[in-house]
Amino acid sequence: MDFYSSSSSTISAHEEPHVLAVDDNLIDRKLVEKLLKKSSCKENGLRALEYLGLGANQEHSTNNNGSKVNMIITDYCMPGMTGYELLKKIKESSILKDVPVVIMSSENIPTRIDQCMEEGAQMFMLKPLKHSDVKRLRCQLMQC
Repeated sequence: MDFYSSSSSTISAHEEPHVLAVDDNLIDRKLVEKLLKKSSCKENGLRALEYLGLGANQEHSTNNNGSKVNMIITDYCMPGMTGYELLKKIKESSILKDVPVVIMSSENIPTRIDQCMEEGAQMFMLKPLKHSDVKRLRCQLMQC
């Protein structure tokens, strides 16, 4: 597993991190869900935006799920919206722009990695994820 990371944000030691996992692959979603105790899972970027209160019909939404999320982990290749497009929407949001976004992909394409990191991704991880990868994510969330 290769990691590409940028600066990190933290949560307090007594909090359980809440991670939003966005992936069209059920197995990958379940892996993140199982390894991170407190997580929400969505199967595509559009559903994730709805969950975060950034959906097309939610301009003035009172949905505060976004304020509860400490990190978003998203697949790059998904139907309807890529992880890169989701990243851009999140970073354009005044409420969510500081939430770390991790992009995952099974394809090691340097231009894609650079593009995501330049847009504000916290980290780019290559699949398949392993238990040690999720431990590293938790450590980054908790500022180990």
